Amino acid sequence: ASPGAGNAPPGVDPEAFSWFQTVDTDHSGFISVKELKQALVNNNWSSFNDETCLLMINMFDKTRSGRIDVYGFSALLRFIQQWRGLFQQYDRDQSGSISFSELQQAFSQMGYNLSPQFSQLLLARYSQRSPSPSIQLDGFIHICMQLQSLTDAFREKDTALLGNVRLSYEDFLTMVVTRML
Repeated sequence: ASPGAGNAPPGVDPEAFSWFQTVDTDHSGFISVKELKQALVNNNWSSFNDETCLLMINMFDKTRSGRIDVYGFSALLRFIQQWRGLFQQYDRDQSGSISFSELQQAFSQMGYNLSPQFSQLLLARYSQRSPSPSIQLDGFIHICMQLQSLTDAFREKDTALLGNVRLSYEDFLTMVVTRML
């Protein structure tokens, strides 16, 4: 008999605990990228992509084992809920996905001063191929996490806040590699 949701460990929301037990299909007490991918869906019922699941697991994996325990999972769910809230706020037409103009507005409201060309590049990279490309929740989370991380890296070098830096090729590679995975 599996323990009920009432037996959640201290500090873990009973609903998150109950969901953790469902998602932990091999009953290892941990959730892998594969298990997480099967549990998370976008508004169009597509699974979250592998890259985003890996990024989030790495973010909440305190042991660097490539998987998360119930505490990490509970934190990850809160994290996703916050992003879902932002996503819905920027999805102005309530279509369930974010279009080019909505993405541009989201960036400017978040304080990113990015050109339409760069937004178009991100849209092409993170959307499903279609006549009117748009971004699902997983792509939105992925883009925002990467932007935040790379912006932090840039700011470490841009101490005078000029908006540009001189980097050696290896400094650039180090910035990207240490923040991408």
